[in-house]
Parts: sequence; C-alpha cells; structure tokens
Amino acid sequence: MKSTEHFKNTIKSHLEQRAENDALFAVSFGKTNKNIDDCITYIFNTVKKSGCHGFTDDEVYSMAVHYYDEDNMGNKILWSLMASISKTIKRLESKSSCLSEFSR
Repeated sequence: MKSTEHFKNTIKSHLEQRAENDALFAVSFGKTNKNIDDCITYIFNTVKKSGCHGFTDDEVYSMAVHYYDEDNMGNKILWSLMASISKTIKRLESKSSCLSEFSR
C-alpha cells in the first residue's frame, strides 16, 4: 500500500515537531534503524489489522510515535509483509490450478 506524499509529510512534520518539544522522543526519533517509510507501513498495517475504517489524527500520530518508540517494530513489519505476500502467492497458485482444470 502506498501513501500520498501529503500524508507522509504530515506525519513526518508532526514527528519532527514532537521531537523538538520532547527530548525523550527526540532520542527515539533519531534511531538509525527507523525511517518514515517504514513508519507509514506500520501505520497502514496497524489500521488494517484493527478492522476499523476511521481514526482521529491523534490516533494516527500515536501509531507513528509508537513505531519510533518500540525497537522491534521492523520485524513486525517484515513478518506482516511476508504474510501478505505468502497469502497472495497461495491465492494465485490456487487460481492457476483452477484455471488449468478448465483448459484441459
């Protein structure tokens, strides 16, 4: 899933402003293993897993802050993406076998 540049810039701007005003968060925001693109992916995955379709700005910002605060988020993102890819491949394989039955 891809975000708009406006969405990404809005989240990034909020995080930068928070880092300026919160020394503790500034440390988390400066982690070299974190980046805005993975943060956005984390937000999308969290929203998708929730099953909800509407969130306030503060809820989305909280997800972004949580991504930077937690050190193990990268693995969760990777596993989530791998699970999505795996499901897609299984669906494609299943559709291919169904189609091959009709082409005989």
